Amino acid sequence: MFTPFLYCLRRYGLHTTLTEWTVFLRALELGLHRNSLLDFYYLARTVLVKKETDYDRFDQAFSAFFQHMENPRELPLAFQEWLAQASSPTPFDKEMTDLTWGRFSREEIQQLMEERLKQQKEAHHGGTTWIGTGGQTAFGHSGYAPKGIRVYGESRQHRALAVAGERRFADFRDDSILEIRQFQMALRKLRRLSDQENIPKTELDVKGTISATSQKGGFLDIVLKRPRKNRTKLLLLMDSGGSMWPYMDLSRRLFQAVSQGSPFKELKIYYFHNIFYDQLFTSPDCAWEHRISTQWVFQQCPPEYKVILVGDARMGEEELMAVNGNIEYKRGNDRPGIAWLEELLQRYPAVVWLNPVEKDYWHFYYSTARILEKGISMFPLTLKGLEESMEHLRKTGA
Repeated sequence: MFTPFLYCLRRYGLHTTLTEWTVFLRALELGLHRNSLLDFYYLARTVLVKKETDYDRFDQAFSAFFQHMENPRELPLAFQEWLAQASSPTPFDKEMTDLTWGRFSREEIQQLMEERLKQQKEAHHGGTTWIGTGGQTAFGHSGYAPKGIRVYGESRQHRALAVAGERRFADFRDDSILEIRQFQMALRKLRRLSDQENIPKTELDVKGTISATSQKGGFLDIVLKRPRKNRTKLLLLMDSGGSMWPYMDLSRRLFQAVSQGSPFKELKIYYFHNIFYDQLFTSPDCAWEHRISTQWVFQQCPPEYKVILVGDARMGEEELMAVNGNIEYKRGNDRPGIAWLEELLQRYPAVVWLNPVEKDYWHFYYSTARILEKGISMFPLTLKGLEESMEHLRKTGA
């Protein structure tokens, strides 16, 4: 019966396995959804969604699949007019209402509503029998019932489609636009902490203090330790201008996340346009007066540096490769960009390229992205791509 729901989930990007689906069907057989669409929603999300980054995809799939279930077939014009204006909910006994309607299945409620449609001759509000508003029947709107069929109006009891429609987990998605905090959390994975440096012991050792105090029969014995320092060194090279203008705000957030709070022992940031050659730049305007020798940067940054390149990989092939023997590049550069990139990769074991363009378009629009991807580990600049790239950097190099 619910097999189309499984395919709907997969269309929205959830990788629901047959094992998980079998467990879900078994839970339905046991009645764990309690004949409630809201409980069905929470049960399905609990069993079928493996990580919080998929919650928003689940909500979208749920809304798309069940969007027509809370409202019945098109009602006669008279009912539409009667239900157009909502009455305020009348006082009621929740326990009694739950007891009255909790024993009905959805199919029984549907049958009862069909009977009321044939019998009802006028508008009703605040009642316990007819289709209306503000009452305690299982069909109508703006009232209360533990389960039922909402007929027009807006849900006041926060039922399943309303919950899914809120999309409260949109910011959890791993393909959403990144904010500074998300950048910072991902960059923390690069930290390589050490307490081996020759510095005074100034930080409280909680475990050591507890152990020493216990050994002295409860008399406080404070133990200090050397603070752990981040030993990670980072070289950040950022493409600026031209086709990168649409991603300027994203690049700015990455820059702020990297530079705020000095999260690295050493941090070097330089800029280039499209691909770097003999010269890098110390400012994002890439003005010639702000140039600096690429070779000098390499000499100043030893191989233990982690390297992150940020750019859309969009450029002419003649900028990247030596075409027809012509290797005379911008402002007297005598080596093509690919040669400098190869030297970078030979010098630094840990290098990644972050691309702000959607991955599906890398090869569709830019042949240079295909060339670059053969030699360098390229990741999309999404939350998932950023986390994967940081993990790659962490596992490579010194």
